[in-house]
Amino acid sequence: MPAHLSARLCSLALSLLLIAFALPAFAGPFEDAVAKFANDDFSDTEEAIGVVAGSGNKLAFPIISALQDGRLMADPDSKKVYVTGTDGKSIDAATGETVASVPDSASAVRLNNRLRRSVDAALGSLTLQSPDVGTRLQAAQSVFKSHEETALEAVDAALAKETNRSVKAALGEARAAILLFKSDATEVEKLEAVATLKARGDQEALALLTGMGDQPASVTKAATSAIGSIQNSLAVWSMVQNAWYGLSLGSVLLLAAIGLAITFGVMGVINMAHGEMVMLGAYTTFVVQEVIRSRYPGLFDYSLLIAVPLAFLVAGAIGVLIERSIIRFLYGRPLETLLATWGLSLVLQQAVRTMFGPTNREVGNPSWMSGAFELGQITITYNRLWILLFTLAVFAILLAMLRYTALGLEMRAVTQNRRMAASMGIATSRVDALTFGLGSGIAGIAGVALSQIDNVSPNLGQSYIIDSFMVVVFGGVGNLWGTLVGAFTLGIANKFLEPVAGAVLGKIAILVLIILFIQKRPRGLFALKGRAVEA
Repeated sequence: MPAHLSARLCSLALSLLLIAFALPAFAGPFEDAVAKFANDDFSDTEEAIGVVAGSGNKLAFPIISALQDGRLMADPDSKKVYVTGTDGKSIDAATGETVASVPDSASAVRLNNRLRRSVDAALGSLTLQSPDVGTRLQAAQSVFKSHEETALEAVDAALAKETNRSVKAALGEARAAILLFKSDATEVEKLEAVATLKARGDQEALALLTGMGDQPASVTKAATSAIGSIQNSLAVWSMVQNAWYGLSLGSVLLLAAIGLAITFGVMGVINMAHGEMVMLGAYTTFVVQEVIRSRYPGLFDYSLLIAVPLAFLVAGAIGVLIERSIIRFLYGRPLETLLATWGLSLVLQQAVRTMFGPTNREVGNPSWMSGAFELGQITITYNRLWILLFTLAVFAILLAMLRYTALGLEMRAVTQNRRMAASMGIATSRVDALTFGLGSGIAGIAGVALSQIDNVSPNLGQSYIIDSFMVVVFGGVGNLWGTLVGAFTLGIANKFLEPVAGAVLGKIAILVLIILFIQKRPRGLFALKGRAVEA
């Protein structure tokens, strides 16, 4: 081999060796930014977030996501940064190569509140171009909340391509939030941003407008006007939300009281164990779900549909047993009936404690009763909505039963004039037993519904017995329409008084108002008609 060729090969080998050693020193901007996470300095971390998010590197999203979740580990000794996956595996954040383990000296990169907002904005920017509509919408909402200037370019790019109406509106709101706080934004841009936030009109828009600091006079004037408009709108929506809460509470009261209205109206029995019938319905639901979880997990979404008839049968059968064994010997003796049913409620509570224990039992929500949706500026949960619809359905079925069935006709006859009904051949003792069973069965159905919004415990019924009596007395003893109006009236009144007087004082005020009302109308809102009733 010629000497000059040998010299050139040696020079080439030496050059390649030098380049290999020099590569780390000439790392790109992405690698340099990743290394800054190991400096344990908030300023360097903020700078690194911006560079990584805007790099376009495929590792950007895993790195920022890991930073948000506390899975981005930095080794101060080697200045290496690692992403620990949710599956326990780790990669080198700069290269994406899998590593056997993270050094013991590595710790999670620290964040403060400002950095968390930067992370939210960075994640929003990274997911604004996602093919999934829900992901893009969530990303736009994240950018709106953080309103970081660094996300403006990504928002503008996404806005130009977006075709979905909801996502486009969210991107416009995110852009307005950024421009409102952007120091070099023009006055026209800020005025447009104020108008956009005014149109949004929620609590988050109000918070941005009230915290925007010094602005040009025209922008300040527009913002003041927008703040006033949003506050007025939110006050109206707050009243609507309270009305919905009142309807929701009213449906619960109606469901708990409707069975009591029947037994109290037909039999004149003050049943202090009515709350325990509700409790038995709730525990029936618990047992049904436990059996389904252990044996037929695929049927869990149908658990409530299975529990409703079973709760009716269980509570109704126990109600008939109570009437036949205790109540029928105490007719015409209201004080003894009250004491007997009160003692019976204690026995039932203790029996349930013995069987199921004193602690709360878990009753799950089926998928179709989970979650919520927004209607304007109010939030409506699916479980409350379904309970309201279920209550109205039970009420309608009960009305139809009383009007179009033989038992319903006999019940109305006994309610209006027991002696005359007996003289016409109606077996009043049988009607009493079936009526008590029907009222108890409906209370059991109420327990199925209440298990979705309240703790299932031996004391569940005690929370509703007093309110149930208030509803029945206020609406008119034995009158279902009076019970309906009374339940929703008390529910709405309670929810409007709570913000003003508090929960306890609100209930006291409701009780005082009912006492004053009964002084004027002793038979309630809708008094029953009949000779025996009017006697």
